[in-house]
Amino acid sequence: MDMKNTASTSIPSPSLLSSSPSTLTIIPPSTTTSGSSSTFSPSSQSPSPSRYEAQKRRDWNTFGQYLKNHQPPLSLAQCSGAHVLEYLRYLDQFGKTKVHVQMCPFFGLPHPPVPCPCPLRQAWGSLDALIGRLRAAHEENGGSPETNPFAARAVRLYLREVREVQAKARGVSYEKKKRKKPTQGGNLPSSSDAPPSTGATSA
Repeated sequence: MDMKNTASTSIPSPSLLSSSPSTLTIIPPSTTTSGSSSTFSPSSQSPSPSRYEAQKRRDWNTFGQYLKNHQPPLSLAQCSGAHVLEYLRYLDQFGKTKVHVQMCPFFGLPHPPVPCPCPLRQAWGSLDALIGRLRAAHEENGGSPETNPFAARAVRLYLREVREVQAKARGVSYEKKKRKKPTQGGNLPSSSDAPPSTGATSA
């Protein structure tokens, strides 16, 4: 009698058991129970974050750590465009883009023949993309578009200045290629004006 009572108290809860008392079946939330077997449904699994989303999360966490280490520490509500500019200048110490000074003999040369002691900076394209990700992350985390420090006018002017300075110093152009506008009135070119179907261009 004692052995039967002891065995009965060690039986798991019925909610964890299947219809067969000899097997224990735990059904994950993302499985399907229709049909004869339960298999994982690929469409029901949460998709992994995209490369952009993963980078945006890392940038947001890094900026939050910067605010905590700031002297004095800052909260997100206290952050302004001036603090964003401080952060961008702080990142320059980790830059890998050579920006020639005006006294450098390689000023304006895109491919200098030998190294020079000019400073390394964050490339304009990297900073511009970073601000775009942080601006989006700020609003996704409850920030208001009207008070978004990453969208401040001072930040936009700073990025424009960095672009112009680096373009002159490195001898590169950041201007986007303009697309050809369609013909007015929607008139299609005649067969004599149309380019050859092979895609070859004239010399």
